[in-house]
Amino acid sequence: MTLKNWWENAMSQVSALSLILMVLSPTLAIEVYTSREVHGTLGSRVTLSCTFWSEEWISDDVSVTWYYRPESGKDSNSIFHYTKGQAYIDKGIFKERIEWVGNLRKKDGSIVIYNLENTDNGTFTCDVKNPPDVVGKSSSVQLFVFDKVPLRPGIILGAIIGAALGLVIIVVIFAYLIRYCWLKRQARVRRELSAMERGKLHKSGKDSKRSRQAPVLYAMLDQSRLTKSSSEKKSKSGEYRRDRK
Repeated sequence: MTLKNWWENAMSQVSALSLILMVLSPTLAIEVYTSREVHGTLGSRVTLSCTFWSEEWISDDVSVTWYYRPESGKDSNSIFHYTKGQAYIDKGIFKERIEWVGNLRKKDGSIVIYNLENTDNGTFTCDVKNPPDVVGKSSSVQLFVFDKVPLRPGIILGAIIGAALGLVIIVVIFAYLIRYCWLKRQARVRRELSAMERGKLHKSGKDSKRSRQAPVLYAMLDQSRLTKSSSEKKSKSGEYRRDRK
């Protein structure tokens, strides 16, 4: 076998193996995500979010299709299709009420429905194809249209918890204010008692000082009286002597 024949044989085997691998290898699966349910009111608008994930680069052939199945129906009908930058709205109850708000480069295939009606209740399904990533499971969202949006149990529970926490905070603040006022009053009472004690000590000091000074004053008065009487006696005795002479 010549080298040329060997090379041709090897290349043919490689080509055959590559073809077998392409046939046997599984197709990549695209994953689509939507909300479980959406609530809206009559005459308002609602956004139906749809995002997807694909291992492939977003190609120019990527497409998004939305299907609608009425609440009492069994079959789903196409209502919207977007591909290559163009939006196609199928004829039906959503004609001129659907707007494309997605961005395929950001893997977003969301739409908006305007002027909601009671007949819009049903299931909306988002399906995305990104060749060669075309196999995957679509995702559905349930739309509920009400006269007024009802309060959900989670919202009611959250309101109850919030009210309870608010009440606890108010009680804590009230207790803190009571304790603050009580401590302030106690401090004022202690200051007043301390001032009274200092006043009593000062008064007792003055009284003791006066009590010490009183005997000294009396002694001085007695001494002055004695001195005055002795001088008077001396003057009288001198006058008596002069009279005798």
